[in-house]
Amino acid sequence: MDCKLERSAQRTESLVWPGQEGFPEDRGEDGLSESFQLLQMDVGYEHQEEEACPANSATWSSKNVQRKQRHWERIVSSKKSKRKQEKERRKVKRAEHPGTCPQHSKRFLKALTKERLLEAKHSGPRLCVDLSMTHHMSKKELSRLAGQIRRLYGSNKKASRPFWICLTGFSTDSPLYEECLRMNDGFSAYLLDVTEEDCFSLFPLETLVYLTPDSEQALEDIDQNTVYIIGGLVDESIQKKVTFQKARDYSVKTARLPIQEYMVRRQNEKNYHSEVLAINQVFDILSTYFETHSWPEALKKGVSPGKGYILRNAVE
Repeated sequence: MDCKLERSAQRTESLVWPGQEGFPEDRGEDGLSESFQLLQMDVGYEHQEEEACPANSATWSSKNVQRKQRHWERIVSSKKSKRKQEKERRKVKRAEHPGTCPQHSKRFLKALTKERLLEAKHSGPRLCVDLSMTHHMSKKELSRLAGQIRRLYGSNKKASRPFWICLTGFSTDSPLYEECLRMNDGFSAYLLDVTEEDCFSLFPLETLVYLTPDSEQALEDIDQNTVYIIGGLVDESIQKKVTFQKARDYSVKTARLPIQEYMVRRQNEKNYHSEVLAINQVFDILSTYFETHSWPEALKKGVSPGKGYILRNAVE
C-alpha cells in the first residue's frame, strides 16, 4: 500500500510544470495536448503495474481468508468448551442427585415421541377431525382452524398415551391445507393421516361416535375400538346442530362431553355460557381423561373459564 501511494505521488508530481506549484496554467491547445498525453501515459503505466504485480492482490486475499479461518476456529473452540463445561455440570449434578433420571438429548426424545405416535397408529384410540365443512369458511376462520390443528397435534405429541389422528375430507389443494403449511412449521411431516375421503366412508359406521354439543347422550368412557369424530368448525362459522344432523344422516352414534354432569354455570357480567369448544380443547379433554380416567380433571384442563362453567366441587 505504501509503495502504491509513493508511486501515485510521483506520477502526480510529474504533471506539475517546472517552477510552479499546483496545476499548470492554460497554455493553449499545445499545452492541453501535452497534458492529455501525460495523463494517458500515467494511466497506461498504472495498468501495466497492476498486471505486473498480481502477487500483491493474492497476498491480500490470502490474508483475508486466514483471518476468517481464525475467526471460525475461535467459534468452534468456544462451542467445544461450552459443551465440555455443560457435560461436566451434568456429571456433577448426577453425582449430587443419584436418584434423578438422566437428561435425555433432543434426538432421543424426538425418537421416543415418534415411536409412541406410530404405536398409537396400531393400538391406540383413533380421533378423526372432519374437515369436509370448510368450503364456506373465511380466510380468518381458516387461519384459526389451522392454529387449532397445530395445537391439537402438539398436545398429542406430549401425551404419554397419544391418539392416532386422522384429518378426513382434507384435500391437499384446498385453502385450509395451504394455510396449515403457511402457519404450521413442519406440517407436511406431521405423524398423522391426511385423506380426502369422508370419515363415514373410511371406517365402519358402527365404530363411529360423532362428538357434538347437541347430542343428548353424554360420553361416559373412551373405548379404544371406537373412532371418535370432531367437527372441524370454528366459532364464527358454527351453525346449530350442523354436526349432529350430519351424524344422523349417516345413522352414526353421537355423544357430548359430560360438561353438564360435572360442571355448573358460573355467573358472569355477560351471562355467557357455551359448551362449544375448539377442536384442540376437545382433544385436551379426551387425552387427559384417557390418561387419568377423571372427567373433572379432564374438563378442568379443557374448558376455559371464558366458557362460563366451573366444576361442581369448586362451588361446594
